[in-house]
Amino acid sequence: MSIYTNTKFQEDTDTLTVTESYCSLIVWNDEVNTFEWVIDTLIEVCGHSTQQAEQCAIIIDSKGKYSVKQGSYDMLKPQCDAITERGINATIEVIAN
Repeated sequence: MSIYTNTKFQEDTDTLTVTESYCSLIVWNDEVNTFEWVIDTLIEVCGHSTQQAEQCAIIIDSKGKYSVKQGSYDMLKPQCDAITERGINATIEVIAN
């Protein structure tokens, strides 16, 4: 019984750590989506200015990926979901606890 309790506690701790960590929203390059679509998405979903979204799109295209926004997991998760629903590859990476 005590093994189950310890395992349960560890799982809860891991979940808590991820949601409280400082994270990065990564958008990945592909050969499907246009610059305009990625720019429009960053403006609408992430609240970027036109200039900021254009710069992000250029970096995504040249480097293969780019961290378009940082914050808590809870803040970035809905934005990541909205980006992927538009057919653009995006992930959240933990960068610090």
